[in-house]
Amino acid sequence: MTLDFSVVPPYWGLLLVGLAWTIIITVLAGTVSVVLGVIIAIATLYGPKLVSLPVRSVMFLFMGTPLLLQLYLLYYGLSQVGLMLPAFWTGLIGLGLHCAAYNADIFRASLQAVDPGQTEAARSLGFSRGSTLRHFIVPQAILTALSQVGNNSIILLKDTAVLSVLGIAELVLNAQRAISETYRPFEFYFTAAVLYYIVNLAMEFVLSKAARRAEAIR
Repeated sequence: MTLDFSVVPPYWGLLLVGLAWTIIITVLAGTVSVVLGVIIAIATLYGPKLVSLPVRSVMFLFMGTPLLLQLYLLYYGLSQVGLMLPAFWTGLIGLGLHCAAYNADIFRASLQAVDPGQTEAARSLGFSRGSTLRHFIVPQAILTALSQVGNNSIILLKDTAVLSVLGIAELVLNAQRAISETYRPFEFYFTAAVLYYIVNLAMEFVLSKAARRAEAIR
């Protein structure tokens, strides 16, 4: 059988809808992962052991197990105990938590890298511990971590393909739907790969500019 990419154009709408949902999920899950990553990093560094140890254990659990298994546990496991989550929210929460564990490790290292003298200076000016973290330490840590967190966001974009197993209509699942009608797997998987690559290049461009701006601010 020869390759025939002429079968792809009639399905551009389907593929672009899948790509749009892939980008939306990446943005939403990425936002969740950044917010949770900062909270987890602060909890593990500055929280009491009663809080930091369980949080760190959960973080290592998400880092040490496959994303696909985590999604299955959230989607099928929770339904077994009566908690039914729609596939979209399961995928969003699963991706967000998975990436948050890695972002938390990055933010923790960035928080530790901030000059301790800044904390002492802020406290001497009358700032509370919470205000010092919120106004001085955390913003600098976020700027320091931006490049690595950006790399995690690119990985997150590609990880959205796993959500096809839950029936979420992202790019890979929509490509599979086109394949089921045309029996042309190479053409559609290749097209999906090109679309992923284009979005990756765009993300790398935007993130590199953001990282340079953050470096200038620091």
